[in-house]
Amino acid sequence: MEISFHGKRALVTGASQGIGRDIALQLAKCGAKVIAVARNKELLDELKNENPSIDTLSVDLSDWKATQNTLSNIFPIDLLVNNAGIVILKPVPTFDESDVDRIFDINVKALINVTQMVTRDLLSRKSPGSIVNISSQTAKVGLERHSVYCGTKGAVDAYTRAVALELGPYNIRVNCVNPTPNP
Repeated sequence: MEISFHGKRALVTGASQGIGRDIALQLAKCGAKVIAVARNKELLDELKNENPSIDTLSVDLSDWKATQNTLSNIFPIDLLVNNAGIVILKPVPTFDESDVDRIFDINVKALINVTQMVTRDLLSRKSPGSIVNISSQTAKVGLERHSVYCGTKGAVDAYTRAVALELGPYNIRVNCVNPTPNP
């Protein structure tokens, strides 16, 4: 089966490594114009060297305003893959406020921020689009030392359901993928 994204612009967050990097490369291979976003500029440079057609932007997505400033000139976007995420593994009693803030800022707030930006663009153009949120099986099954991470991925699943309901009538598909976490 041939998959073609020719003429489509795709934004992939957390694209410097792992699943996000592979998604960015595959979308480019299928003809999409890919904008890869991540914190790590060196890894983004390696991605750009591997596929020069991919545009890269380095930003800490946990910074709401910096994200908005950095992404303000990339539109239009037809496909968004919210992949950025972090995990901090600790026993329940040892999480401190900064741990919780950091995980929620990346895994939930950044996803909401970027989704809002792309949604505004799609709605202003009255254009169909697709948003794919990368969640985790931990949204459905608890894992030891993953309590806060599990909570963020549960939030991603719930947010995805609500946004899909709201944006469906505008021909904007919103889905969630729940891969198995690395041990």
